[in-house]
Amino acid sequence: MASNLEQLQMNSDKLVIIPTYNEKENIEKIIKAIFSLEETFNILIIDDGSPDGTAAIVKKLQTQFPDSLFLIERAGKQGLGSAYIAGFKYSIEKGYSYTFEMDADFSHNPTDLIKLYNACKKDADLAIGSRYCNGVSVINWPIGRVVMSYFASSYVRAVLGMKIYDTTAGFKCYRRSLLEAIDLEKVKMRGYGFQIEMKYTSHILGYKIKEVPIIFVDRTEGTSKMSSGIFGEAFWGVIKMKFRRIKPKK
Repeated sequence: MASNLEQLQMNSDKLVIIPTYNEKENIEKIIKAIFSLEETFNILIIDDGSPDGTAAIVKKLQTQFPDSLFLIERAGKQGLGSAYIAGFKYSIEKGYSYTFEMDADFSHNPTDLIKLYNACKKDADLAIGSRYCNGVSVINWPIGRVVMSYFASSYVRAVLGMKIYDTTAGFKCYRRSLLEAIDLEKVKMRGYGFQIEMKYTSHILGYKIKEVPIIFVDRTEGTSKMSSGIFGEAFWGVIKMKFRRIKPKK
């Protein structure tokens, strides 16, 4: 017989997409934390061939949560953006009403999923878990990284003309109608610049975007995936993005 926790997670219209690469220290804890929330969420893990056995841990958990925990395994590291695009396509195909982006390392607090959901349920098409819309809400980052991230968002806001404080945020909720309107095949960026491109596309298409203040806590287990190349792609990609024509998917 299914446990109470397992029964609560069946038949949700909300899908949380979590890309992973070497997250064995965090993956079981983050999955169970999401499944313990009062709102019901399904989870899709997209693992890029983690050599540490992340996918094997997810497969074991699927025996406990067969109707709410799903896994896509990919060969090798293919990039954050391509992982989310695969997840978006899956979500659209399966008919989810709300689709979330989230990290596996607890830098995003699982309880904040409910805040993002409520924002979209009310009137937003895209809800962003924002580190900067209410001052700077970041814990355990070196000051240099805080400054770089904050001014990166300011740079993007200035170049692209979006009234979004946290343009590089990766904790988000999309309404189904917005994801269906975006031509996912034409999304160019595959690293963290992907986060900027999805927000800018949503902005240009005229959808309602709302920032929801969160507290971002740097990971305590596992290894960060950030690199200088990630910021280089975003810097030059934003300039190219400014001159692209973006149209809704036909």
